[in-house]
This record gives sequence, C-alpha cells and structure tokens, in this order.
Amino acid sequence: MGKKTVQTITDIARIANVSKSTVSRALNDSPLVKEETKAQIRAIARQHNIRLNAPARRLSLKQSCTIALVTHAYYQEFSVDDLFTLEIMGGIAHGLHELGYDMLVTQINPREADWADQYLNSGRVDGFIVLTYGRKQSYVKHLVEIGAPFIAWGFASPNLSFSTVNGDNFSGGKQAAEHLIRTGRQRIAFLGGPASEMEVQLRFQGYESALQAAGRKVDPALVAYGDYCSSRGAEAMEHLLEAAPDLDAVFVNSDLMAIAAIDVIHQHGKRVPQDVAVIGYDDLSIASYYQPALTTVRQNIPLAGKLLAQNLIQFLRTGIVSQVSMPVELIVRQSA
Repeated sequence: MGKKTVQTITDIARIANVSKSTVSRALNDSPLVKEETKAQIRAIARQHNIRLNAPARRLSLKQSCTIALVTHAYYQEFSVDDLFTLEIMGGIAHGLHELGYDMLVTQINPREADWADQYLNSGRVDGFIVLTYGRKQSYVKHLVEIGAPFIAWGFASPNLSFSTVNGDNFSGGKQAAEHLIRTGRQRIAFLGGPASEMEVQLRFQGYESALQAAGRKVDPALVAYGDYCSSRGAEAMEHLLEAAPDLDAVFVNSDLMAIAAIDVIHQHGKRVPQDVAVIGYDDLSIASYYQPALTTVRQNIPLAGKLLAQNLIQFLRTGIVSQVSMPVELIVRQSA
C-alpha cells in the first residue's frame, strides 16, 4: 500500500481495525483508549507521515463542546406527555451551560445502526446523554460496544461500565405503598411504566416490599403497566377497575399517567381520594395545580439534569465513571 492511500482518520481506523472515534480519541491521548491501542495508532500515523488538516485536527481533539441528548424515536413529537423530558432538559441545559457546553437534541431512528458513529465521527458532538425509554437498553448497549462517551438516566447497578444518574426507585415505590397502607387502604394497585424498564421493576419491588412488611401479598389483578403517557395510563386504569372494581388505592409510575387515571376513576363514578387514593411519581410542575392536587414521589428533576451534564463532562475530562442515586421524597397532597 502506498503512503498516499493513507491520509485520513478513516484510513488509520481501517488499518488498525478500530472505529474512527477511537482513532480520534487516541490521537488526543484520551484515557478512554488503552495504551497499546494508542501506541498502535500513533505508529500508523508516523509510518505514513500523516498531517491532519484543520477540520480533522478539530475532530481528533473532540472539541465541539456540544453534547447530544438522545430522546424518543424520531417519529414521535414533543407534547404534554413529554413534560418530564422537557423539565429534565432544563436542568441539563443549565448544567452544560455552566461548563461551556451546548446541547443538541437528537431523535434517533432506531433502524439506523450507526447513528452514534455519525454524530461522533462528524465532530458534531463530544458525547451523549441517554434519556429515552423503550429502546434505552439497546441504545446503551450500542454506545458501550463502540466505546462512545455517554451517561444514562435511570440505570441502577454498581457493576455498570458507564456513568448513570437515577432516582432511588425502590425507596420511591416503598414510600408510596407504605403511605397508602398507613392511611388504611386495603386494595392497593400498582400502575407501572414499561415492564421491561429497570426503574419500573425497582418501584414494583419497593411496592411489593411494603405490602409484604404489612403481611400482604401482591394480587396480580392489581398490577398493570403503561408507557408513561396519559393515554396508556387511562387504558391501564380502565383495566385495573375491570379486574379489581373494589380497589381503593393506586400507585402510578408517573404524574401524567396518574392524572389520566384520576379522570378514569371519576368516569366510573368514584371519588378521589374518598373512594380511591392516587399517588403519582416525579412531582412535575403540573402536579400541584391539578385538582385534586396530586400526592406524588418527588424526584429533584432539575438537579438530576444538572448531574447528568456535570458527570458526563467529568467523564470526558478524566475518564472517571460515576453512578449517582438521588434520594426521593413523598409529597402528600389531596389525592392521597
């Protein structure tokens, strides 16, 4: 192979059998790349007398100072059902701004396998913040496989190889169920988000733990799942009332689903909280304005966003992986 055929980061990546983003980070002496890989890549560059032009040099230095926020699939539009996303985005934007970074909101086409490489290799972004649900685990798996710098919301495990921020979901589920038990509720339902999501599983475990501590068992007729949006919350509440018309309380995994559930409960001629107590999750800004004002498990959403920004930039600068679990708090209002 002649020297003239090896002139770019793409050429080096092909010879070294690594991604272009790995070449870029290696040339910038990133702690994310193994020393032996750095040495191999530098040797290839020296062997072929490669001098990077200015755009390529900017790529290798990874100095776009822009972070991509990965949201829901590209065919969905932001709406009232994205209130959580919109509120946490405010915290992320504030945290990035303080550190001199901008935010690029991306809606990923799940059929494009190389979506992350396109953003990294073009130099458009330095890393990713993953918020989306539904396909979150597959997105995270892809980012891990290609060695992309990122942080994810909602994962909770001490053995993860990437940075995360999450609320204490087990405690949130337990606090909600304990409150309903203390106030004398007998038939307490669980209305979750997507059953495959770790956040939802941990909230259910907290709910189950509180019931067991009170000498009760989980009744499958009192368990249903949605996808955090109001329409699915309404459908799941209808299902619960059909399966267990004697239920007298429901713990719902999002405020928007909880508000939809209350509307359905009213349509069935029942009163909240007299006949059915309702607890939501997140403490979105709308929770205190709805009537009846919503009892909910508060996550400090602005702080969560800020921590996602700060800890990703820390990872970019130092290679330090961090897992942060934020405390949650039950806010008692009229609905329970």
